[in-house]
Amino acid sequence: MNTDLQRLQAYPFQKLNSLTAGVSGNPELTPIALSIGEPQHLPPDFVLSVLKDNLNSFNRYPTTKGLPQLRDAISQWASRRFQLPAGSLTADNHVLPVCGTREALFSFTQAVIDRNKMPLVVCPNPFYQIYEGASLLARASLYFFNCTEDNSYDGDFDAISPAVWQQCQLLFLCSPGNPTGRVISSETYQQLITLADKYDFVIVSDECYSELYFDENNPPVGLLQACAEMGRDSYRRCVVFHSLSKRSNLPGLRSGFVAGDAQLLQQYLRYRTYHGATLPLPIQMASIAAWQDEDHVVANRDEYRKKFAAVDKILADTWQLTAPTAGFYYWAKTSIDDTVFAKKLFQQQHVSVLPGSYLSREAAAINPGNQHVRIALVAQQSECIEAAKRIVNFIQTL
Repeated sequence: MNTDLQRLQAYPFQKLNSLTAGVSGNPELTPIALSIGEPQHLPPDFVLSVLKDNLNSFNRYPTTKGLPQLRDAISQWASRRFQLPAGSLTADNHVLPVCGTREALFSFTQAVIDRNKMPLVVCPNPFYQIYEGASLLARASLYFFNCTEDNSYDGDFDAISPAVWQQCQLLFLCSPGNPTGRVISSETYQQLITLADKYDFVIVSDECYSELYFDENNPPVGLLQACAEMGRDSYRRCVVFHSLSKRSNLPGLRSGFVAGDAQLLQQYLRYRTYHGATLPLPIQMASIAAWQDEDHVVANRDEYRKKFAAVDKILADTWQLTAPTAGFYYWAKTSIDDTVFAKKLFQQQHVSVLPGSYLSREAAAINPGNQHVRIALVAQQSECIEAAKRIVNFIQTL
């Protein structure tokens, strides 16, 4: 077996299962899971209809590069959404469909990292666990920058030494952030692009939550948008990852895309022809329909907006949480140890949340996830309201 597998920690949900093993949730209450970021809103009917209408195409192998129509739909959507110069993000050279961003984030890391040069990956802390696993299995070391309340959950990039940037091959960003909900500004993106040029590293921006925001007049900026604002139409050293999972409530479709630097994507396509993860044709056709429609996305945002407003109102007098700028998570501070909080909440109220320390690593003498829990408002509104009421009851016992 690959001995690097021993470097991987248990996945956060495995840790949560171990935490609650042998502990029974309150049998008088139905379980409510707010621990996993799996959207529970209904998928769009028109997307499912397209999928059904194309089931016969399962008898054909899909190409690794994907249908030209899908790449064109993605190119048009991204160019429109992020105000990119016309013709700069081409379907042929700057876009690759992928089987969900989890798979793509992992495989892209394997393709980009040069194992012969003591590779270093710079990563936010807390973080999406694929960043760490992908880096370790690519034989890279990790440098974590802490995203805390003191730095507005942005991370302090000025505090990272030139020696770290010199060794860096890949910088992971997540905006809107999982779990913090923080949105990276165009100015910060541009600062990091300048550093990437100076020290020759690749920026990966995980933007899977970009379409879940609360101010319809202020959508989150993306990495490619920041490139365009700098006049960098080549998107050199920059790639973004997007998905239909959160935007369109289609996590089971496993459909997303990578876009950006054409030279990087050319080599990544070469990797993918061997890696073998291709999107079945019915899923590609359904994805085209999803990327071409915005009405269902606007309606989806409205559902989340209503849920956060309802939950905020219930918790306001007991647990004052700050709603995220975007995404569907509360990154909530706890008055006791986060694992104890999660375990007792499950035991007493049958509500599952994820301890923040499971999403973080110790860096600069702290674990920024300690005394935090991640609460995913992914269930239907009635369940989220019921969970909020139970949380109030629980907190009043502390």
